[in-house]
Amino acid sequence: MPSPSPSSVEIRRARVAVIGGGPAGLMAAEALATGGVEVDLYDAMPSVGRKFLMAGKGGMNLTHSEPTELFLSRYAERRLQIEPLLRRFDATALRAWVHGLGVETFVGSSGRVFPTDMKAAPMLRAWLHRLRGSGVRFHMRHKWLGWGDEALRILRFTTPEGERSGEADAVVLALGGASWPRLGSDAAWIPHLEAHDVHLSPFAPSNCGFDIDWSEHFSSRFAGEPLKAVAIGLPREDGSIDWRTGECLLTSTGIEGSLIYAMSARIRDRLAAGDGTFFLDLLPALTPQRVHDEVTHPRAARSMSSHLQSRLNLTGAKAGLLREILSREDFTDTTGLAQRIKALPMTVTRPRPIAEAISSAGGVPFESLDSHLMLNAISGVFCAGEMLDWEAPTGGYLLTACFASGLVAGEAALAYIASTKPT
Repeated sequence: MPSPSPSSVEIRRARVAVIGGGPAGLMAAEALATGGVEVDLYDAMPSVGRKFLMAGKGGMNLTHSEPTELFLSRYAERRLQIEPLLRRFDATALRAWVHGLGVETFVGSSGRVFPTDMKAAPMLRAWLHRLRGSGVRFHMRHKWLGWGDEALRILRFTTPEGERSGEADAVVLALGGASWPRLGSDAAWIPHLEAHDVHLSPFAPSNCGFDIDWSEHFSSRFAGEPLKAVAIGLPREDGSIDWRTGECLLTSTGIEGSLIYAMSARIRDRLAAGDGTFFLDLLPALTPQRVHDEVTHPRAARSMSSHLQSRLNLTGAKAGLLREILSREDFTDTTGLAQRIKALPMTVTRPRPIAEAISSAGGVPFESLDSHLMLNAISGVFCAGEMLDWEAPTGGYLLTACFASGLVAGEAALAYIASTKPT
């Protein structure tokens, strides 16, 4: 009996599974669908983009407009691995892509880039409409359970209706890190990769707050108070201090906010090495000499608190911090007090739990991947987004690299399919 002719049967197109419905996974799905393969996107949550929408509640910071060299420096020791991804899809390309969804953007006074309406939801709706139109199939409430066969072509999922399976010729994993687990980034994928000898780095909180052992009086009096126009200083190896100015927030357990987040990786790593101390400049706009002159100015019968308020406008939470950190004797040494106002030692005891962190470090190290984000241990499986071991400060850097890694992983999966497809 002769074999059916190609015209009489439907030739199966290659199928790729994307697991994870955040920005990296959605971008991988778009690249794959554009490349002509069948795409099944699975996510454990009832809907995609949950962390993306949460990040947009305070204004959707998409990326940053600063020069390329400065932008790339934000990825610190992982710049070498992140730079090729951003060369493929940088901040300018991201803005153009967003405009293609019908969403306009603008550059804020800080250089950050936002949608004109500051919202994430309209952009996500337009994106999902385009993805569905390109044939991407969405499978919600599908939590990945690993593989179901030795060839690693069968994927297992648990669903409200019981266990289900799916078949794929290649897989893009975009499962997130370990922060905000209630939005889906619960790192439950770790044992599935470790079972196949994928080396992973331990997760750690990034862009996080820290605990400080406040007194009960200070905690009850100043929790929730902002510290505006201050600077954080961290010692460098050469003995100098690296200062950064901004704002932060006192909490009942410690300190958090944008300035702390910007320095959190270094504070965390110093703490792990046994030194949880940094310096806080309460008056960065004034020179040390100016502060010294004002503190040592004769105060007659006035209390030191009244003197500092009158001469330096040190009141509220800043004045409270001085009283919390320094001893009574420290206030009698005016020269030493002036020095402490410009460099108040603050000692943190631990980072806040990773579930509270904006992002996480750790996950799949780049050393476990080839240059196309494919796992060395598992051919045809690519990784993208926050499950990769990298970190960056807030300001659009996290989201930009997630988009870029998703695009690169999707395109690499296409190339893999093309290289393995029988001729």
